[in-house]
Amino acid sequence: MALQQTVEQTVAGLGYDLVEIERSAGGLLRVTIDLPWSGPISGAAAAAGAPEPFVTVEDCEKVTRQLQFALEVDGVDYKRLEVSSPGIDRPLRNEQDFERFAGEVIDITLKAPMGAAAAGQVAANRKKFRGTLERVARADGAQGWQIVWSQEPEGRPEPKPGQKISKKRAPAPLQALGFALDELREARLAPIVDFKGRRPKPDTTLSD
Repeated sequence: MALQQTVEQTVAGLGYDLVEIERSAGGLLRVTIDLPWSGPISGAAAAAGAPEPFVTVEDCEKVTRQLQFALEVDGVDYKRLEVSSPGIDRPLRNEQDFERFAGEVIDITLKAPMGAAAAGQVAANRKKFRGTLERVARADGAQGWQIVWSQEPEGRPEPKPGQKISKKRAPAPLQALGFALDELREARLAPIVDFKGRRPKPDTTLSD
């Protein structure tokens, strides 16, 4: 059985979501897991600002033990196994991930440069963008995705973090980029620590 299938079945069988599998130098096999998403928090929990539950050391221990057994049965060659929770730059890999993190700031990399579609608003060879993830209705009525960001006019420097901005300063115009998931090479949560909003989950890692 292929490594991807073995790990996916084992992780799912224990009630977790597989986020990522990485093979690193020296025979390290790194597996990232997360708790399943049950949809947006609503009602009293949302009003109270209830935090999303996160993966614990105990969760990583349970998955590690079961993976060690499954990988041995399937004869997978590795030197060391590391099971961890997602970091603040968690990858977004499917439609449910995008639903889950709508409203967050994300980094995306397109498979192909913008080219003529840039229409002079950004560099035609640009592939990487950062903005707030939003769901939008496309012209054909189907649901799609876009990221939105503000960009200072040419010649006006970006304000520095913590800098006091004059009320007379005109706000930077917004730009939006619509995309389909199959146009993306990679998408991740932007590694921003915002103590007034999204807080990073504890980075829980367990190695055998």
